[in-house]
Amino acid sequence: MQRETRWSEYAELAALFFIHAMAMGMWFVPLATVLPAYGYGDIKSMVFATSGVAAFVSPLIFGAVADRHFAPVRVLRWLSFATATAMALATTAISHHWGKWAVLALCQLHALCSAPTWSLSTTIVLARLGNAKREFGPIRAMATLGWMVGCWIIGWMSADRSSLAGYGGAVVWVIMTLFTFALPVVNPPAQTERLTWSQRLGLDAWSLLRNRDDRVVFITAAVFNMPLCAFYQFTPVHLQQLGLIKTSSWMTLGQVTEIIAMLGLAGLLTRFRLKYVFLTGIGIAFLRYAFSALDGKHWLLLGVTLHGFAFTLFFITAQLYMEQRIDSAYRARAQALLQFMLGGVGNLVGYLGTELWFQKATVGGVTRWPLFWSGLAGAVALIFVLFALIYRGRPTSATQ
Repeated sequence: MQRETRWSEYAELAALFFIHAMAMGMWFVPLATVLPAYGYGDIKSMVFATSGVAAFVSPLIFGAVADRHFAPVRVLRWLSFATATAMALATTAISHHWGKWAVLALCQLHALCSAPTWSLSTTIVLARLGNAKREFGPIRAMATLGWMVGCWIIGWMSADRSSLAGYGGAVVWVIMTLFTFALPVVNPPAQTERLTWSQRLGLDAWSLLRNRDDRVVFITAAVFNMPLCAFYQFTPVHLQQLGLIKTSSWMTLGQVTEIIAMLGLAGLLTRFRLKYVFLTGIGIAFLRYAFSALDGKHWLLLGVTLHGFAFTLFFITAQLYMEQRIDSAYRARAQALLQFMLGGVGNLVGYLGTELWFQKATVGGVTRWPLFWSGLAGAVALIFVLFALIYRGRPTSATQ
């Protein structure tokens, strides 16, 4: 029988997600416009790709550490402080016009520190929920609200093109570090056997790919994340070209629909098979790019608004899939492997690949936005067809 989560515990977990996402949003959303403002536009894609490089290294290692050696809360605390320090250093390098390689190196350091943190927070939250399927959606919505508040703060400070965005994010990461002291510390079970280097590095998480459906979900998550990189990297640029200057604030339209989708996610998962929820998310992503390809203010804003539905129905459902279908002994490593596929494979290929596509779609300094977004819509349509054909699920259960 599943227990109900106490309200005080629920509020604590909601605050964790809220603060964490606020810190991430204050750096990630304005980065696409901050870098060109300080003369680093030519390395923008490389800076975004640092998250992909980091995800190949740190999430699996720290996921294994949290599963076997130290309490996830303690690991999150150390990494949050390291992220705050690295973000402040990277922002200083940008604002003081240090060399491009120095900026890139510090952004890579920041990415290495921050990459495992989201999967760790997710592991902490899911481990303490009594009924994850029903309770995770609303509590995850607080992360989206935190992301929105972070973006609103950037807009209020007029920091869309200022280093204030990075310094503000670093301050929130310090607050995140302090908040972890309020969370209960649950140590992992004591290890009674000698661990191999593969286990210490979290590489045994790859055994999760032996199951067909698990493999399809992990791989689709990585591939589906590739065109999504263009949304984060180039939508603010398109918004500015259409005269919508406060891009961080406009981008929060997608977070509004994320919250709506998360509040309704439990009902969807109860009534429909996971396969149909996944496919709905992919289908809405196709519409997001199709509307953006129409190259008008209202159409682009409609595409931004649809982002929240697409993101929630696929990626949040994938996190719940890991919690329900993966052995509890692999809980942190499953979330870390998902982060590896998203932030590593998906982000690295996505940011660099969509940058090349952007260059192909830009002639004489003028971007052919209908061509750019239509190409991405076509890629998503292909993902939809392949997932529909390959993923099987459990047709005997309404939730699979």
